[in-house]
Amino acid sequence: MRRLHLLFVVLLLTAVGLSVAWYKYDTLGFPLTPDRETETWTVEAQIAVDPGTAPASVRFALPSDPPHYTLLDEGFVSRGWGLTTQSSDRQREAVWTKRNPEGNQTLYYQATVYRDQEEIQPSPYPGPAAPPKLEEPLKSAAESFVEEIRAGSADIQTFATLLVKEVNASRPDENIAAFLKPDATETERTRLAIRLLAIARIPARMSHGVMLTDEGRNLTPTTWLEVHNSRRWVPIDPRTGTVGYPRQFLVWWHGDQPALTTSGLEDVELTFATTRNLRDAVETAQLQSTIAESRLMDFSLLDLPIDAQNTYRVLLLVPLGALIIVLLRNVIGIRTFGTFMPVLIALSFRETQLVGGVVLFTLIVALGLAIRFYLERLKLLLVPRLAAVVIVVILLMALISIVSHRLGLDIGLSVGLFPMVILAMTIERVSIVWEEHGPGDALAQATGSLVVAALAYLVMVNTYVTHLFFVFPELLLVVLAFTLLIGRYTGYRLTELFRFRAFKTLAQARRPEPTGNDRPGEPR
Repeated sequence: MRRLHLLFVVLLLTAVGLSVAWYKYDTLGFPLTPDRETETWTVEAQIAVDPGTAPASVRFALPSDPPHYTLLDEGFVSRGWGLTTQSSDRQREAVWTKRNPEGNQTLYYQATVYRDQEEIQPSPYPGPAAPPKLEEPLKSAAESFVEEIRAGSADIQTFATLLVKEVNASRPDENIAAFLKPDATETERTRLAIRLLAIARIPARMSHGVMLTDEGRNLTPTTWLEVHNSRRWVPIDPRTGTVGYPRQFLVWWHGDQPALTTSGLEDVELTFATTRNLRDAVETAQLQSTIAESRLMDFSLLDLPIDAQNTYRVLLLVPLGALIIVLLRNVIGIRTFGTFMPVLIALSFRETQLVGGVVLFTLIVALGLAIRFYLERLKLLLVPRLAAVVIVVILLMALISIVSHRLGLDIGLSVGLFPMVILAMTIERVSIVWEEHGPGDALAQATGSLVVAALAYLVMVNTYVTHLFFVFPELLLVVLAFTLLIGRYTGYRLTELFRFRAFKTLAQARRPEPTGNDRPGEPR
């Protein structure tokens, strides 16, 4: 029963830790590797206005939940103008106003977007479109044309595609020729497609946007067609009938109205400019999580002050170092002085580097051990003896730093990063093991502690590991699960297989040889 209970706890911790980490990676976009950058785009709309004498107002459509993209940030530059933003029918707009405008001026709107979706999200069905009112014979011609398209289509998407291709044909069907002027613009052809789709009761609308190009200047919006297939809006190129927006197309606004409407102005000009940027992937994921209002980010370490973040970048590695020590001690069989001493020494190696840290640690422990044996002759009590060892350790650390500085060796200056209490306890522990079990056992445990600390350092200093546990601290639940699981391991350790190899050889040597009277399969 206890074994099943432990297995359930291990599976639960592992499932929770991996599920939260996967959600942050797959949904919120947090990267698994450090120094990863994401591609973001900055789009700037420039509105050049030439005001008259009357009070002026400018209404400008703003992007709102564009397909395939997330709006990370936006800003306005409009010196001397009043600014308000408002939303209606899923369309946002900015309104600039000024009572006494003077001279040519330019209003700016800047948005930063990030592509995070490969598929257009489902949207509510707006209901069947209301057919337009047409007079005869145009009504009969339009209905006949719609029936011909319906006969050659399989669903709403193919119906709209065939209709657009026919509207843009060099020789259009005679039933719709009366609807088209010889020099009809793309916008007029799109309006006609929407009217014909309405006769078939298919909801359709215009969409307008800009192509995201690196260092793009003086860009003008492009018109597209969207039809609703009862699940989502499907974009269709009104020129070719191609389904789907281009990868770098950013939808800015919907509807048959222009993006810019003004009053009290003599002249106005709207242009777009785009540029490509690279932003830290963690920062992008944070902004995206804030926009998505994810409650999980309320408990994120990324919102802590920088000093606290740097502290937890180190502290979160301590459980991982403890797991490494558990593996090396309980499964491999390496003997060490305690559990946390090698972890703390490994953390010190992060500042002193591995080789220099091992040299300094060995030197201080050796010198301190020699003085500890001298203190043993003084027959001191335990607490005063430990206090004396701490004082000696500090003096040794200061002496090594001064001598190395005089010799021009910077490595000695980092000796102060070692935890002096741990050094003092290590010296005391080595001396006790030396006296009780001999120098061989003491040196074996000291060497094992250094080996374990070095291996833990190599894992904990890895930038990928540091990033992974700081961005996904829920992975510590998985570390805890493995630690609990190893805690029930009672089998042979790897080193014991070599220690007791002589017993196996001896048992094989003492096994009697079978005689000629022995029959196979019969007990002797």
